[in-house]
Amino acid sequence: MMDRWSPVRETWLLLMLVSVFHTSSAVIATMRDLKRKDKLVEAAGDAYGKTLSLAVLDVCTDESVKQCINGIKDRHVDVLINNAGIGLVGPIESIPIDEMKKVFETNFFGVIRMIKEVMPDMKRRKGGHIIVVSSVMGLQGVVFNDVYAASKFAMEGFCECLAVQLLKFKVTMSMIEPGPVHTEFEAKMIQDVQQKEFPGADADTVNYFKNVYLPSSVDIFETLGQTPDDIARCVKKVIEASSPRFRNLTNPLYTPIVALKYADETGGLSVHAFYHMLFNLGPLMHVSMTAMKYLTCGCLRSRTISPN
Repeated sequence: MMDRWSPVRETWLLLMLVSVFHTSSAVIATMRDLKRKDKLVEAAGDAYGKTLSLAVLDVCTDESVKQCINGIKDRHVDVLINNAGIGLVGPIESIPIDEMKKVFETNFFGVIRMIKEVMPDMKRRKGGHIIVVSSVMGLQGVVFNDVYAASKFAMEGFCECLAVQLLKFKVTMSMIEPGPVHTEFEAKMIQDVQQKEFPGADADTVNYFKNVYLPSSVDIFETLGQTPDDIARCVKKVIEASSPRFRNLTNPLYTPIVALKYADETGGLSVHAFYHMLFNLGPLMHVSMTAMKYLTCGCLRSRTISPN
């Protein structure tokens, strides 16, 4: 079972799920508005109406979550994939608290609602797999992504705690942690943000955001980004694994970045490294990222859930 995010993400996850369960298992793809189902139905092909069905779900309301799960025969869910999520980027001074709450309502509480609804039955059956599509930003914060990263950090902490308890009931918890992914959604978001005004933020901060962070972000997406198919294959591997890992970084290029954080318990090493990368190496970012891409060794790739 999957919950919704953007049409792009729905499509690649749907295709992956259909390929995994095309033999006998039923796949239920969910979205808030079934009027937007055309792309999904087209992508599903012959599977739609056979092994695939669609259901309405808004992870931000208790009633919708309960209604959706009640619509499943015997409320039996073997694999739950939580992929609902929204982004938020920009100077923190210009972001209203209500916007921040919306991010947590979807990225954090939405996932918890889904887990709470299916977990009791999985525990009773002594079986099941809960997959949460998180982010590398749930492991390492990124400047100007303060609220989004906070929502992912919260999710990582919640799942890390819950995973220990679930082991006792033979229920598996897995985190999928992508870095940048090339989709129309991200490209459009960057374009929209470049045109925005940021009331409440000082001129220097807006300048750093628009003229330092955003160009560097585009470089990172272009150089280090994976495709939606890459992430789908990673999720497929985790579902099919005999002993799934708890954490699954999808991009080996982020392994040294995460390792940098945990190599220094004071936190200073990673904070200062990111500072220098952004503000001192900004013009060289593309060259640095390209070098990192080609120098990443096999031992780092083995630490991730490779799509290939």
